[in-house]
Amino acid sequence: MPTSTPAATIIMPRAAFPALILANLILPLGPVLVRLSDVGPVAAAFWRLSLALPFLVLLALPGLKRTPPMRREWIALALSGLVFALDLAAWHIGILYTKVANATIFGNLSGLFLPAWALLVLRQRPTAIQAAALALAGTGALMMMGGSYELSIGNFHGDLLCLLAGIFYTAYLLIVQGARERLDAWSVLAASSAASTPVLLLCALALGETIMPRDWTPLILLALSSQLIGQGLLTYAIGWFSPLVLGLSLLLQPAVSALLGWLLFDEWLGPIDMLGTAAVAAALVLVRLPGRA
Repeated sequence: MPTSTPAATIIMPRAAFPALILANLILPLGPVLVRLSDVGPVAAAFWRLSLALPFLVLLALPGLKRTPPMRREWIALALSGLVFALDLAAWHIGILYTKVANATIFGNLSGLFLPAWALLVLRQRPTAIQAAALALAGTGALMMMGGSYELSIGNFHGDLLCLLAGIFYTAYLLIVQGARERLDAWSVLAASSAASTPVLLLCALALGETIMPRDWTPLILLALSSQLIGQGLLTYAIGWFSPLVLGLSLLLQPAVSALLGWLLFDEWLGPIDMLGTAAVAAALVLVRLPGRA
């Protein structure tokens, strides 16, 4: 008979890393589709979740029956939904007032905030390289916002909103990572999305946005690509990686967004933007280095 393996030994699925990479290649389509939709930005976020929600619930039912969430997990999932709604609301509004690449890199500064959380809140002593990475990322972010301010004060406001979204998204990822310790990915994503949807609708109505679209195509594609496939893959993968690895993977999204912004909206990055983007990218790589051992 085979010998028993220790309970602490967990083998990562082969699909985990490809899922993480594919998620970060698909999610940058979100800002483009929000720009192309004919509803308000928060309304677009509402449709992103509500159109995907029936499929998410169907996918989640087996896991919810097999492993029903406990009371504390329901509270965590409801909280993650509220935070995710705030993230999407701030990000979708910011998308309309800055470049696609800026919106993506500020909205995904969780790639830096997650390692910062591990270093500062979890009291891991920062190395010299990690401290340099934080300083480099801060400098790069200021350069990007400075470039936006030179173009338009509206672009600067868009950057700030997307930066706020990045803070909310970091909180969302941390809550979800805790829930993924026992629950499967679809259960977490479906419950979180169900909690987010009414919050986004109320926000869109309060802002007086156009809710009903004339053209459903961008919203359907947004729901499928960003929420069902992209967020689904990310939620699946997040349970298998440390904050440092997650931070590095998010580096892919600004690169894809810069390419899409150039091809679709003629948003060519200026020298300051490119230097700032390169600085943030280098920071994400540097902050990952100590984890390789």
